[in-house]
Amino acid sequence: MTGDVVNLRQFRKQKARSEKDRQAEQNRISFGRTKAEKMLTRALNDKAEKTLDQSKREPTRASDEPD
Repeated sequence: MTGDVVNLRQFRKQKARSEKDRQAEQNRISFGRTKAEKMLTRALNDKAEKTLDQSKREPTRASDEPD
């Protein structure tokens, strides 16, 4: 009828370690990218921003218009 004696301190530490490992794995998936992937993303963002800036129209000021 008697079960194994469990040291609660060790149990809590093991649980914390496993939770930390799980969180680390999630972060690797979410944030871990290669240098090439980062450079590609940066290049695509720069190109999109440049294209957007080229298509902007300058606002006309009322003082520039003839009367």
